[in-house]
Amino acid sequence: MIALIGGTGLGERLFGEAQAEEHEIETPFGKPSGPVRVVRWHGIDVALLARHGQGHVFNPSQVPYRANIYALKSLGVTHVIASGAVGSLREEFKPRDLVLVDQVIDKTHRRASTFFDQGLAVHVELAEPFCAELRQTLFSVAGRVDSQVHPRGTYICMEGPGFSTRAESELHRAWRGDLIGMTVMPEAKLAREAEMAYALIALVTDYDCWRREATEASKQKLLEEIIGHLNAATANAIALMRAAVEQLAAAPLAASPAHDALQLAIWTDRSKLKPEIFERYGVLLEKYAQK
Repeated sequence: MIALIGGTGLGERLFGEAQAEEHEIETPFGKPSGPVRVVRWHGIDVALLARHGQGHVFNPSQVPYRANIYALKSLGVTHVIASGAVGSLREEFKPRDLVLVDQVIDKTHRRASTFFDQGLAVHVELAEPFCAELRQTLFSVAGRVDSQVHPRGTYICMEGPGFSTRAESELHRAWRGDLIGMTVMPEAKLAREAEMAYALIALVTDYDCWRREATEASKQKLLEEIIGHLNAATANAIALMRAAVEQLAAAPLAASPAHDALQLAIWTDRSKLKPEIFERYGVLLEKYAQK
């Protein structure tokens, strides 16, 4: 089952008036950003979730990432395709381009970054934080969108909600970052803990402030340009998502390494795990309860 995480109105723009079943889900980690809508498309179920809530009410630090991922897992989601706006740290990543991110540097510090914070120690492998197979599926349909699609890029995830200083932007470039954004972490890490394959389509809206010309325009003009780039990139990302869903419906992916991410990651002696631990974590641990 595929889930798409993006902005408000994602479902309508992707699937038009396709009938959707709405799920209000309570999780051990609170309520998700909003209801999860499930549509039937090309013979498969697709779950839709607005990361920032209806009307964009959660800033990046406030998004209930754990509840969002848990809610999708509870519905049976196995693959997640997410989208998110980013600034560019490189000339070659231009506004309106799409990037299939393959690496991330996590600078966040105010967000719960793991499900497993009570009763057991879990250390997931994250050398390749994004699913290579899912990224390849997205790249294979890149010719169907009116935009350059980059097959890889390194995303630096900052805390926000304020933007970088110029010195920070230059530091991020020195770290060999390609993109700067605020939402991929801990979302991608939690998806791995939930044993779901995860890929991100990054939407380039502007150049970050390292590029001085980008800050010399009037504030109003700059905002209008960014909104224009965001709208164009969003339309292209939606076209890419739609094409990928059609591809996956026709030829489903084989199991991803992410689907067994906890197999060697639970370091606590299983004999020491009390029943209430499995009760707390529910669908996250249910397949390991008897092992």
